[in-house]
Amino acid sequence: MRVAKFHGQGRITIEEADDPRPAENEVVVRVAACALCGSDFRPWRQGWPVTSGHEIAGRIDQPGHSRHGERVVVYIPVFCGTCEACRAGRTHLCDHGTGVRQLIGWQRPGGYAEKLTAPERCLLPVPDDIPDRLAPLLLDTIGTTAHGVRLARRIVTSGKTLVLGAGPIGLGAIIVLNRMGFGPIEVVEPSDYRAHFAETLGVKRTTPEAATAGRYSMVIEATGKDPARQLALEAVAAEGAIVQLGESDAWSISETRSVRLKDFFLIRSFYFPIGDYEANLDLLRADRDKYERLVDAQADLDGLSELFNSFARGERLKPQLALS
Repeated sequence: MRVAKFHGQGRITIEEADDPRPAENEVVVRVAACALCGSDFRPWRQGWPVTSGHEIAGRIDQPGHSRHGERVVVYIPVFCGTCEACRAGRTHLCDHGTGVRQLIGWQRPGGYAEKLTAPERCLLPVPDDIPDRLAPLLLDTIGTTAHGVRLARRIVTSGKTLVLGAGPIGLGAIIVLNRMGFGPIEVVEPSDYRAHFAETLGVKRTTPEAATAGRYSMVIEATGKDPARQLALEAVAAEGAIVQLGESDAWSISETRSVRLKDFFLIRSFYFPIGDYEANLDLLRADRDKYERLVDAQADLDGLSELFNSFARGERLKPQLALS
């Protein structure tokens, strides 16, 4: 089979590899689509020891298996189903009782390839009305963002909201926030292409300077960058909630007077519990026309490198690898 190898410094090569062999309770998945994610810039820039790609849709390719041919998305946390977190429904926080966590596309091979293996319990069925191009959005774009908003709704149930970053996670958050009744919504985004798309979703573009004085009930930080994290702390209203979705390797922020002299809540959404899946399907169906527009470019493995280049330049919203 063919796989993408990430060497670092933006260099990707497509190489031949042996077909994957499933372990016990695993099956082979033939990839149909794998969406690009901002967190993929880490392997793109640094290189990565295993095949990247973690927003995966495909078909089970296991002749003789009862689920052979079934369309699925890949739930990336490898969970045991028996630990305390799993028994409580927090499958995304499973550590197998060992403290060692494995994510498909990070610690084990992912979806920038023709095939991969995955535990059968990590494969969620895709209904017939959801096409391959939209199925990967059920994971990070909807799953992670909706989980973060659901966590925040324990504290804030409505009100003025700020979204920092209109990449795929930020745009996904805007669609979810609209559906869950938050607003008005403002967005800070340097890319005109992404900001203009956000405006078509009914939000107002603002500047970091104006947002600092905004006093928002909820702030969604979707960039993983220190300036946005600092701005979130400054802009959140007293007793408001910050939902941090963006990732980075380190934090460097300052505790200013406006941060110090108020109560607020800081929430992190890493992924989503598997029990959210049906509700996430409902979110996709409710705003399918908006999610359709998010997928603005596709390429096969040979075009993956240029797809990453255009994504890095801010010229794409939610591009994806698409394999026939």
